Amino acid sequence: MNGFPDIAHSYSAELARKSIHLSSLSIPVGYWMLDKGTALSVLIPLTAAFALTDLARIFLPSIGSVYHRWFGWLLRPAERDPGSRRLNGATYVLLSACICIWVFPKVVAITAFTILIISDTLAALVGRRFGKRPLFAKTLEGTLTFLISAIGVVAFTPKITHAAAEYLVGMGGAVVGTAVESISGGLDDNLTIPIAVGAAMWILYALVLPSVNVFGLDTL
Repeated sequence: MNGFPDIAHSYSAELARKSIHLSSLSIPVGYWMLDKGTALSVLIPLTAAFALTDLARIFLPSIGSVYHRWFGWLLRPAERDPGSRRLNGATYVLLSACICIWVFPKVVAITAFTILIISDTLAALVGRRFGKRPLFAKTLEGTLTFLISAIGVVAFTPKITHAAAEYLVGMGGAVVGTAVESISGGLDDNLTIPIAVGAAMWILYALVLPSVNVFGLDTL
């Protein structure tokens, strides 16, 4: 989300959206302190509530008019377009959190989802304000911001062994996430980024650190 058009009008709305986006850091922080079952028991009903509200906004004009009156300024143009029938970003964030926690080991899920929240936020803000060089669907400035911040996230998120190779696994995930973010098109990158990062990290753990129990943090 670091495209470069519509800077003047959309940047204040982007700041508001990303401030809300950052509040989603409570998900990986909370998951660090909870087991998978407890985390999903909270997230699944919350995701269902957001999704049902979103679907009501799209398919029920009376609800949609109220929703757009109060929250329409937070939606992107594609989300406001009645013809697109596109769920909003918050719904995709919650959906991706459920998928990551359900599918991936805890160490992978926390890193992948934290990269989404921090790196996507910084890439969008830097790309929209300072992006001048187009790169695929985004800007070079925003994409570099995503990569650098994602590597920073890897440095601070939980590890199993803290071996150097484990940091390289995380950096590999950061590179994959950057690539997915820069070329994201039809699918919402709130969904594609963490799933791509998580899948890459899980594969790299198997290739680079085959003796490490990647589920080592799940029982904590």
